[in-house]
Amino acid sequence: MLIKELIFAALLLTSAASALAVVPAPASPETEEARDNAAYDEEAADEAQAHEDDISEEELLASVHFQRGKIVLGDNLATLDLPEQFVFLNGADAETILSKGWGNPPSEPPLGMILPAGISPLADESWAVTVEYEENGYVEDGDASDIDYSEMLSDMQKDILEGNEQRIKEGYDKIQLIGWASKPHYDATAKKLYWAKELKFGDADYNTLNYNIRVLGRKGVLVLNFIANMDQLPTIEKNLPNVLAMTEFNDGSRYADFNPDLDQVAAYGLGALVAGNVAAKLGVFAAILLFLKKFGVLLVAAAGGLFKMFGGKKKQP
Repeated sequence: MLIKELIFAALLLTSAASALAVVPAPASPETEEARDNAAYDEEAADEAQAHEDDISEEELLASVHFQRGKIVLGDNLATLDLPEQFVFLNGADAETILSKGWGNPPSEPPLGMILPAGISPLADESWAVTVEYEENGYVEDGDASDIDYSEMLSDMQKDILEGNEQRIKEGYDKIQLIGWASKPHYDATAKKLYWAKELKFGDADYNTLNYNIRVLGRKGVLVLNFIANMDQLPTIEKNLPNVLAMTEFNDGSRYADFNPDLDQVAAYGLGALVAGNVAAKLGVFAAILLFLKKFGVLLVAAAGGLFKMFGGKKKQP
């Protein structure tokens, strides 16, 4: 009797376990609708992204706002007083042109970008100047008159040549510094430094322009980099005086406002700004020149390793 009762009890437990087993319930109309909506939303997002990638020139230009006149940068850091032949894009709009218009990977926006008025940023003859700020301290300029730029050029050419082996190992093209496209010049009164290098990447059949302006301030420098092709050098040099004249730090941030009791002195001087070894002075690895691109053409925007890296394929013949 006891054995039968035990068997019966076991059967009851088995039945109970089967009864408690979870059986998938038929999907309610609401659940199916939610699933359909999620699939629709994902498809719509993909279509929106595809549309964004295929945005027309008219749509792209309509999505950015070209500003004129006086432009205040940062938190009252500096002012651009634009002549009528120039326009300005704020950081977000500049990033739109850099990434969606010129094909650079999305990145942290600059403070803004200066462009020639009346020329589409997507036109072959267009060019631009990105504007950024590096707050690395007050750059002393006492060595300005002592810098031998011919010797500096030789040293840079040697350094780049020696670094090519490592660059090739890391999958980058070798670099050749052809020479000065415009020899460095420092305006001690305006505290503005500018220069241009001509470089060659790999076996490219064109050379790359690296044109830079640095405006010295109380706690750092404004970094203006031209994005232009090498064959646009005459156009850039023609517009250089205007770009130099329009850019000034505001009161409180000017070079003359430096307070040795409060402000930090940079770990480098003018020579390091030109040579592009600022990163080395700050203890940052800098083995590769960095670059922007315009219509697929590589354009050096900064040398030294403190800036964003933008890649891209070379311009086809």
